[in-house]
Amino acid sequence: MPHIHIRHYPRDFTAEQLRAIDEAVTAAVTKTFATGEDTVSISVEPVSPEDWEAQVLSEIAARPDLLVKRPGYLNES
Repeated sequence: MPHIHIRHYPRDFTAEQLRAIDEAVTAAVTKTFATGEDTVSISVEPVSPEDWEAQVLSEIAARPDLLVKRPGYLNES
């Protein structure tokens, strides 16, 4: 606890880019949740553009109360 799951359009990340994601997200989460680095896990999952609506958009549209940041492309309900 906590686990952060980042879904994105497919792309290649360098080891340096993944390390930067790890460091930035871990720093924000450990500070905000007042927890140690060893409690944080982060996954990065590619989702193809043709699957985005079914796999991601439908999920976030169904649970807008869970969003900390609303994407600009998500129409207001």
